[in-house]
Amino acid sequence: MSRKQPLLTLLERQELKSIPTNESTLIRLTSFTQQEMDLIDKRRGDANKLGFALQLCYLDYTGSIIEVGAMPNANLVTMVAKNLEIDVSKWHGYSERPATRWEHFKELYDFFDITPFTTLHLERVTEYLTELATRTDKGIELARAMVMWLRQEGVLVPTISVIERVCIKSLSAGRKRVYLTLTNALTLNQKAALNGLLDLHDKAHTSTLVWLRQPPLKTNSKHLLLHIERLSVVEGLDLPDGLGRLIHQNRLLKISREGGQMTTKDLSKFEFNRRYATLAAIAIEARATLIDQIVDLHDRVIDQIFSKAKRTQTDRLQQSSKDIHHQLNLFQKIGQALIMAKREGINPFDAIEKVMPWSQFENNIGEAKQLTASNHYDALHFVADGYRILRRYAPAMLNILNFKAAPSATDLLQAIKTIQQMNEKNTRNVPNNAPLGFIPKRWKPLVFTNGLIDRRYYEICALTQLKAALRSGDIYITGSRQFKDFDDYMMPLAEYRNLEKNYSLPVSIEPRCASYLEERLLTLNKNLEAVNDLASKGELPDASISESGLRVSPLKRLVPFEAELLASKVVGLLPHIKITDLLAEVDQWTGFTKQFNHLKTGKEAPDKTSLLTTVLADAINLGLSKMAEACPGTTYSKLAWLQAWYVRDETYSGALSEIVNFQLRHPYSDVWGDGSTSSSDGQNFKVGARGGFGGRVNLKYGQKAGSQIYTHISDQYAPYYVKNISTAIRDSTHVLDGLLYHESELRIEEHYTDTAGFTDHVFALTHLLGFRFAPRIRDLNDKRLFVPASMLKEFPALSSMIGQKLNIKLIEDYWDDILRLASSIKLGSVTASLILRKLGSYPRQNGLALALREFGRLERTLFMLEWIQSPELRRRVQVGLNKGEARNALARAVFFNQLGEIRDRSFEQQRYRTSGLNLVTAAIVLWNTVYLEKAVEILRKQGVEVDDKLLQHISPLGWEHITLTGEYRWPSP
Repeated sequence: MSRKQPLLTLLERQELKSIPTNESTLIRLTSFTQQEMDLIDKRRGDANKLGFALQLCYLDYTGSIIEVGAMPNANLVTMVAKNLEIDVSKWHGYSERPATRWEHFKELYDFFDITPFTTLHLERVTEYLTELATRTDKGIELARAMVMWLRQEGVLVPTISVIERVCIKSLSAGRKRVYLTLTNALTLNQKAALNGLLDLHDKAHTSTLVWLRQPPLKTNSKHLLLHIERLSVVEGLDLPDGLGRLIHQNRLLKISREGGQMTTKDLSKFEFNRRYATLAAIAIEARATLIDQIVDLHDRVIDQIFSKAKRTQTDRLQQSSKDIHHQLNLFQKIGQALIMAKREGINPFDAIEKVMPWSQFENNIGEAKQLTASNHYDALHFVADGYRILRRYAPAMLNILNFKAAPSATDLLQAIKTIQQMNEKNTRNVPNNAPLGFIPKRWKPLVFTNGLIDRRYYEICALTQLKAALRSGDIYITGSRQFKDFDDYMMPLAEYRNLEKNYSLPVSIEPRCASYLEERLLTLNKNLEAVNDLASKGELPDASISESGLRVSPLKRLVPFEAELLASKVVGLLPHIKITDLLAEVDQWTGFTKQFNHLKTGKEAPDKTSLLTTVLADAINLGLSKMAEACPGTTYSKLAWLQAWYVRDETYSGALSEIVNFQLRHPYSDVWGDGSTSSSDGQNFKVGARGGFGGRVNLKYGQKAGSQIYTHISDQYAPYYVKNISTAIRDSTHVLDGLLYHESELRIEEHYTDTAGFTDHVFALTHLLGFRFAPRIRDLNDKRLFVPASMLKEFPALSSMIGQKLNIKLIEDYWDDILRLASSIKLGSVTASLILRKLGSYPRQNGLALALREFGRLERTLFMLEWIQSPELRRRVQVGLNKGEARNALARAVFFNQLGEIRDRSFEQQRYRTSGLNLVTAAIVLWNTVYLEKAVEILRKQGVEVDDKLLQHISPLGWEHITLTGEYRWPSP
């Protein structure tokens, strides 16, 4: 691959040969041993002593020397000079003679037993990096690995340019090795079948490959059958079992995504190995995607059937309400007549007949019996109306999907096989020996009728239970991504044991169970004692605990009145600007458009103006066609070409990281925070027109389908991660994704969410992975503290808050599984959101899910105890969440076109809308940050007194001074 731009960014280059500025590292490096001091003291003159000591530090930490003209870490120079009692300025006089510098290097190489970088080392490290390049294509990861390998081998780390050349060569060789691995596993027939994907499809006006990747348009049996047909084509390729496991999943996905952007003409021109490897990767990913989409469509059909049944039940009740009222009036009259008859000693039958004829009375009894039938009060009686819909696609779906079951769902799997056999034999009646153990109690009166099994309800019940079992993991599907065996998500046990043996588990807690629990339970006991003591004395800060539970006083005003007055002055000085000019200026500062590189060549976009136009079309929800009309000098075809080749998820992520990093390094951002805390929140957007399939109905947001945009925002207001999520899934499922997978330089330590963002599982995993989780929990007085059995009665003042006992034994029993799960997430074996969704769906008997919940309950209890004691924590969380909510208002203003509805058909295009919106809001935040600083400087020059403490309350989220609509004209370069 030809590269116009270097492999590593300027920051990445600096990182490889720089020394951290944290005090602990500097103290360790400058605490010279006696042997090192003797070596330093041999130098003549203070300049040479200082220079030699600094070279020693750099060689010790980075494996490389300070090159001529390079400036060492200023803090390190200061600390070394102080330890040696030498003037800092002496550094500039170091090694005026080149020979002196080389003499120093030779002595240091001998001292550290370091050898120069030779051709032999080049060959060995290239082979090592080539193997690594089969798993990742990120240059910085290869560069870090190369530096680490050289240091372990005692080899001098060469210059950055050499490192880049070696990494580029390794990336190319690794890519070819991946292609060869996939291609060598294919037979001639399989290669021919893959070539056939490039041919025109019989029924579509496009190639079979493009047809395979079409998303479903609607939730109905027709589109389900069409998707099943697509899956059958992929299965017909007869690719080798386990082909996708021959290479790392990240590489497989990358090859598939790259191939997906290519035209059939481009793919046919690929050299032999690359073509077949790309087609195979696309087929493997298409298979997993199709399986997951078929299951999702089936879920939606089941939901529609039950929704319709509930509506039918409601309609029936409404229709019968008049009849019920009429019957009640009649029986009220009859009741009155019977009461009077008893009082007066009259024959009760005569009393009834005075109200109505006996024959009418008998008819009314029959009508009342019908009106009180159970089918009027249980929607299950009406789900059979959807049986015909299920029958249209269910036989084909059950045949094409390869179901497997955990022991707890064996009976349900046998029921599915029984239905398949009935379909194959065209049998009408359910056999007497059909599995029945999976049928819930509520379904049994409907499934069993007059001693026989009703086939309609039997099938509907089985397919409904199948939906739940797939979500929980009791049943899994071969080839699926979302619904595979739980153990397949975890890192291999042998790999976990190796990490454990080498004390290198990627978790942020003490890995020994006994030591960890001892420390946490001791902390728990101390906090319980402290809160119990304060509560009994009535001294809890702005809180109280009584028999009715916890009461926390509302926070006082967070923004002083003086800050509002200052904000009006500062914001009033911000220049008015068009969104096009703003984006162009931010690009000049950050160069974020350089991240949008060509899919094949890796080169930058030749026309930055058109690229920015494409990004803006996503951000404001205008679309390429309308944007071409609103932006003079461009065309739809040009924008579409740029989007196809330069705009991808990874290029959007890279561009966002450039803006977020610039914001992090800008000095004015420090008034809001240091980038170590963040919050996340979901924002609902309606979906309409062709985008309807991408949304789900959540009654919290109304009757119309919608899609959630879940955003993580730093304490400096930078939206550093964004993701499209379903409105049907709890926000907490996606909290960890942003913390783990963002590409910025932010180092988040503490994270805030609202109530929807927390579960006990999230409390557990955030703690395991090194994040402090601090949600704002609604109705906190209803939440309970969990303590070990031995502590249940030790804290009388907290009795109203202490709930069930903490099951410590369960945590101990599943300790290894808990650490293995956390390690799997950290090392990328599975995404955090996917595994959290699985754990949240698991039935109660799943031991790991229960153990992780107990772990989370312990951490949640510790958090609640701190929340009760600390008004500062409450204030900090509230401020963090307010930033996210204010950012949502900015996003709503930017995403204005088509009433703010998402109408794109494909998930990919919907993700681009989300990424474009987030990128532009990040650019607005950065631009406002830069100009807020300038505005404050102007006020001070005008003699206005500006209190630095008030600046933190002036947000960079305003947009009143930014023109978002109109004709989009870009400034000249």
